[in-house]
Amino acid sequence: MNEILNLVLSLIAGFLLGAVFFGGLWWTVRKGLSSRKPAFWFLGSLLIRTSIVIAGLYFVSDSHWERLLTCLFGFFVMRHIIVRLTRLPDENSNQLTKEASNAT
Repeated sequence: MNEILNLVLSLIAGFLLGAVFFGGLWWTVRKGLSSRKPAFWFLGSLLIRTSIVIAGLYFVSDSHWERLLTCLFGFFVMRHIIVRLTRLPDENSNQLTKEASNAT
């Protein structure tokens, strides 16, 4: 029972790490494109986000490969969620238009 709780907590930690990493990437792109020094934003953000995720994975896994895999699974699930949430409305309508034209 204790191991199942650890795996659930690892999954939640993976969700949080994914939200920090990919949410931070989305924020960086928005901020960096309007900045006078975009290279500073992109490089600094990459270093900070990567450091947070690597440290988080290290502490969550605690030398257990099962926890590491569960955390990585949560990380990549959150990637798909963030991509869907940050998609531009234009992309959704184009996709629906393409599917409608292919169906006829």
